[in-house]
Amino acid sequence: MKTAAGTEQLARLRETIDAELDRLTSGDLEAPEAIRRAVRYAVLGKGKRLRPILVMASGEALGGREEELLPAACAMEMIHAFSLVHDDLPALDDDDLRRGRATVHVEFGEAAAILAGDALLSLAFRTLAGDPGESGLASRRIAVIQTVADAVGLSGMIGGQAMDLLFEERMATGEELARIHRLKTGALITASCVAGGILAGGSAGEIETLRRYGTALGLAFQITDDILDVEGTAEQIGKSPGKDQRAGKATYPAIHGLEASRRMAARRIAEAVEAAAGLGDRATLLRTLAEIVEARRS
Repeated sequence: MKTAAGTEQLARLRETIDAELDRLTSGDLEAPEAIRRAVRYAVLGKGKRLRPILVMASGEALGGREEELLPAACAMEMIHAFSLVHDDLPALDDDDLRRGRATVHVEFGEAAAILAGDALLSLAFRTLAGDPGESGLASRRIAVIQTVADAVGLSGMIGGQAMDLLFEERMATGEELARIHRLKTGALITASCVAGGILAGGSAGEIETLRRYGTALGLAFQITDDILDVEGTAEQIGKSPGKDQRAGKATYPAIHGLEASRRMAARRIAEAVEAAAGLGDRATLLRTLAEIVEARRS
């Protein structure tokens, strides 16, 4: 069960991440005010901050320092925001509601939304590649950049999105659906865990443990997302419910049914908790995050 201390820690991490995101996107940038507003609208809107918190929680579980983890945490949220902005465009998911308010292309226009997403992706990698301070951290930053680039690209999120589009024309098999979810959603969640471990100087075994945790958590998160698309309301989930079914998308409830999907999510959560247990008491926050994903209603 979530503890009061865990809840307070999560709230503190969100505040720290939000403050840094605000700083990173409000500097003296040589860009038109309109596009700057679109960028900030996209990344500073109300959100769970799951991916950046996973960077912080994974790194701190291995003794990493907040100041070393925070840039990567913010970069992961920028990448996530970029993916949402582009996913919502008419050419992809064509949604007009995100995080409880108008999507970026509805608020600012399609051209501005495309540019804002591109800008966030660019700023994310600029943030990852910033001055490491200590010379020993430079090699870790490079490893994180490689990890994140793989998670975003053709072997990760973008490849998963492309596969998702293909299966609007025919129903995917269970195995194909699991692969779509591992790439489209799970890859960035897993990379967030691995990035924290790398920056903290974790051993190969510790980083592999974080990878197993992130893989299980990422799949559980997407399964619960599929379930919420069926059962949730716009007020609960902050986006238009029922769109996956109307678009004919491959989802866990569509292929396996709701009850089986709930059991599958619970198994993945159990796998994540088991993996986190391998890190001992240091991983309390990782276990709390798994419980939150299992119980999520938004």
